[in-house]
Amino acid sequence: MKKQVKTNAMRILEKSGINFEAVFYDSDGFMDGVSVAEKLGQDLRDVYKTLVTESKNHEYFVFVIPVAEELDLKKCAAAVGQKSLEMIHVKDITKVTGYIRGGCSPIGMKKQFKTVIDLTAEEREEIIFSGGRLGVQIKMAPGKLAELIGAEFLDITK
Repeated sequence: MKKQVKTNAMRILEKSGINFEAVFYDSDGFMDGVSVAEKLGQDLRDVYKTLVTESKNHEYFVFVIPVAEELDLKKCAAAVGQKSLEMIHVKDITKVTGYIRGGCSPIGMKKQFKTVIDLTAEEREEIIFSGGRLGVQIKMAPGKLAELIGAEFLDITK
């Protein structure tokens, strides 16, 4: 196990006084969310991925969905009042969010973009999502996450 680090997302949570658990795993590079969930021995319904989209007028929107699910871009566009959205290019993730692919957390991006969390998260006592670095996940109550980042819960998956 590599040295356990403190990420910007963890610092923000600590400063906010929000309870969370840091979950660490060995990572040699990008792993898809399903693989991360399996590595952690977690139910796929408890582990969420953070996806970033862009509108035609170059506005960015963040969506947090279960790792085994697929984003429904039409539902997402409607949720944020846009006609259409596209996933941002992998090469743009760091420039837009400050995070790398596979380590993108909904907490602590360069800018707090409008964020929507999939409705299924409301059914979970806790969800697990990227802690802002490969090999680091955060486990916390979804309601507290939504409150912290100003997100709402909507149906955004296929």
